Amino acid sequence: MGSPIDPDFQRPLWLQASYCGNVLWAYNLRHLDLLEAYVQAKLRERGELVPGAPMSLVERLPTWLKAAKNRAEILRTIKRLRSTVPTAG
Repeated sequence: MGSPIDPDFQRPLWLQASYCGNVLWAYNLRHLDLLEAYVQAKLRERGELVPGAPMSLVERLPTWLKAAKNRAEILRTIKRLRSTVPTAG
């Protein structure tokens, strides 16, 4: 847990991208949604960002991901990651 490696299969995660020497990663779309909601929030209150998601997860995010100065570029990176997911159709 806590790295861009699948905890069950020990393989690199599909949803990962480099950002200023760091790796932005997500286990799945729900996790990516949570990260996006947190990063785009102008006021980060202690309530749930995504129903059922534990707050301890966002409280442990790295400083570079939480920094307001990185917001726009991280949101672009999240959008790029989301575009790699095939759509049902």
